[in-house]
Amino acid sequence: MTDEEPLFDVLVPPGVPRKLIIEISTKFNVKVVERSQPLKFANMEGDERELLAFRGTMDEVKKVEQYMLEQLRAFVEEK
Repeated sequence: MTDEEPLFDVLVPPGVPRKLIIEISTKFNVKVVERSQPLKFANMEGDERELLAFRGTMDEVKKVEQYMLEQLRAFVEEK
């Protein structure tokens, strides 16, 4: 990542195994960051939740998103 390139986030859904978060952060050129996300549910209007996200270039976060979804599908199918 260079300072001139715009950076993008891929939110990590709650419940993603820590093992996968660590694997992605070492396998791809991204940083794990905390990001505040507003909740828009019936009785939670205005509440915010701190979520984890992978931050990197557009190309890198697209790869991360695809890889994370593939790994989560495989994880769910195992159970």
